[in-house]
Amino acid sequence: MANVTDLQTKYSKLAQEYSKLRAQNQVLKKGVVDEQANSASFKEQLKQRDQSLRKQEQEMDSLSFRNQQLAKRVELLQEELAVCEAKGKKGKSKADSPSQHGLETQSVFDEDLQKKIKENERLHIQFYEADEHHRKQEAALTTRLQDLEKDSEQHRAVVDGLTAKYMETIERLQSDKARLEVKTQTLEREAKECRMRTEECQQQVRRCQSELNRHVKQSSSVIQEKVPFNDTKFGDYNSLNVPPHNRRHQLKARDVAGQALSFIQDLVAALLNFHSYTEQRVHIYPLDSSIEPISPLNQKFSQYLHENAAYVRPLEEGFLQLHQSITEDTVTVLETVVKLKSFADNFSSYTSFLQKILPYQLKSLEEECNAPLGTAALTAKNQDLQSDMKRVTSCFEKLQSYITLLALPSVRQNAVPQSSTSAVFTQLAAGLHSLHDAIKEMSKHYNQKASLEQELPTTTQKLCTTTDCLLGSLGSLTSSTGKIATFFSNNLDFFTSPGYSPRGCTVALNPLQAESMLANKKKAAAYIHAIKQDRPQSVPYRDALSNRRILTSSTESREGLTQQVQQSQEKIARLEQEKEHWLLEAQLGKVRLEKENQRIADLEAQLAAALGGSPHCHRAEASTLSESHEEAEREHKAAGKETALCASLVGMLCTTPTVDHMGDEESREQLIKTHYMARVGELTTQLQISDSKAVHFHSECRALAKRLAISEKSREALSEEVRLANQNITRLQDELTTTKRSYEDQLSMMSDHLCSMNETLSKQREEIDTLKLGSKGNAKKNKGR
Repeated sequence: MANVTDLQTKYSKLAQEYSKLRAQNQVLKKGVVDEQANSASFKEQLKQRDQSLRKQEQEMDSLSFRNQQLAKRVELLQEELAVCEAKGKKGKSKADSPSQHGLETQSVFDEDLQKKIKENERLHIQFYEADEHHRKQEAALTTRLQDLEKDSEQHRAVVDGLTAKYMETIERLQSDKARLEVKTQTLEREAKECRMRTEECQQQVRRCQSELNRHVKQSSSVIQEKVPFNDTKFGDYNSLNVPPHNRRHQLKARDVAGQALSFIQDLVAALLNFHSYTEQRVHIYPLDSSIEPISPLNQKFSQYLHENAAYVRPLEEGFLQLHQSITEDTVTVLETVVKLKSFADNFSSYTSFLQKILPYQLKSLEEECNAPLGTAALTAKNQDLQSDMKRVTSCFEKLQSYITLLALPSVRQNAVPQSSTSAVFTQLAAGLHSLHDAIKEMSKHYNQKASLEQELPTTTQKLCTTTDCLLGSLGSLTSSTGKIATFFSNNLDFFTSPGYSPRGCTVALNPLQAESMLANKKKAAAYIHAIKQDRPQSVPYRDALSNRRILTSSTESREGLTQQVQQSQEKIARLEQEKEHWLLEAQLGKVRLEKENQRIADLEAQLAAALGGSPHCHRAEASTLSESHEEAEREHKAAGKETALCASLVGMLCTTPTVDHMGDEESREQLIKTHYMARVGELTTQLQISDSKAVHFHSECRALAKRLAISEKSREALSEEVRLANQNITRLQDELTTTKRSYEDQLSMMSDHLCSMNETLSKQREEIDTLKLGSKGNAKKNKGR
């Protein structure tokens, strides 16, 4: 059992870790999706920037071409100016009109030259600004690329950690599975040993049975020959016979009363909670007493519900007094159980309380139906609850009438005939089952009503909380009534069977006979104590008491033991079939596990090849299985009891007379008497030895049957755990495969994206370098000019 609890704790921890990893996996998936979206937006921005850069490059090319044209034109104009100046120096004597014309032409050229110079400066400024803007964009994109690379490394580390955890989980589950297989084999060996011991015990029981039958025949023949008088044949002379004290019946009655007391306590707690939460609900719905006053009807109903403890608590107190009055030294029958009358009176007062509050319950439900926001479905559920409450009250009334009938014999003699008592108990069991069904139906309707009320807009948190508490009390009330009905049905044979009855007649036991029975019991105990002090016994008194406890504590007969052995054989055969089935399942599981391990190894190799390196996760070595074999239970040792010869009171009274002073007839009669007395003593000794052997074999068979049942339960539990472990392994392997595949796809997409971004950046760098070189060359040319 310790291993089972350890496995359960391990599986719970594994489930918690798996839930945490699954939540982290969801977060990582969301982060990867966000990064993909950001990457797509960055791609779009990069495309737009490339387009704008191309436009600027085209403009730069056109401006550089225009600048070259203007530079050539300026050179031509300068040459023409130089030629004109030379001509002006040579021909100063010419007329004023041509010089005036040359001056005008010179002024036009100067203005044009100034405009071109200004335009060239403006173009140089625009080129510088574009170069700075491009440099800033390049730095931002480089920073973003580094961040994306860091995120990719973090994602890769998380994937490696998850892979390592999944591999550790799989290895741990494999070790648990191997340990469970070893434990299953151990249990199978124990089951075989139990089967062999059961067969041996069965053979010993058969031998003891044959010997006991033979001894019983011999003893019955001796009794018929030596004890011819039997007063049980004449019922007229047995009216004053007192039955013996049945200690087994008393122990059973006290045990049954103790179980019933625990069920009554659960029922009382459930009823108290139900009435208290109903009172709270009346103050909240349909009107909240903290906001506005409730109706006078509900006020009266709440006042009555507030007094529920005065009617419910006496049920537990009355049954507790009844349980305390049943002891081992009393006589428990309907005629002597006086405390049952007080419990019946308390039950009658509670039934009267239910009848008193029933009209208020019905009116309160009608008031809920008349609420402003009440729906048709809610009205129908309230009507169902009204019929359920009527049914529950009628069931309590029936139970009250039956309990009152059972309490009458303790008050008045011959109030209920002995033949009618079993019918009353049967009807009481049927009434308990009908009460359980009624409360179960009411709980179902209340659940449906609560779900409908939660959909209303006016439902408050206080009302929801009170309704949940009320539903919980109804659930506990349903459970307690079901347990009481099942308990009463299981013990119906004990209730209807007569525990005490005078020998030779079927008249019920009266209190006078009960007092005589207890007085005879005390006299017998004193007589046994006196015998113990005066003369030795054939069997030690302590051994006889221990044997008697063993005999009285066992409630299983020989037929029951035989039936248990047959059931054990059937279970063992079924276990053998299930063993073969689970061996095949284990082999198939091993094959599937090897395939999954091979596939995981292939996926890891592919992942390592895709990443361009060896994987970082290393499998931990499988720890050796610590097989904890449970030690076999110690076999019961048969106590070697010394047997004495003297066995009966008749044998103690016989004496050995002298033959010298008797005649032939008296001596012959004395010899015959001595022979038969010795024979009776031997038979009594053999009977006691057989009884002790039978008790020993019976206790050993019971122990074996219990061990077999425990082994069966533990094997079923282990089989279920193995099945769940296999399911968890399969599910974890599928999830691991899915997660690996998704991460591989994401890594490949991110690597492709990074490659494309690197190519784009390299192209941009090259174009920027060419532009810089071209701008530097133009600047040098302009300076040279």
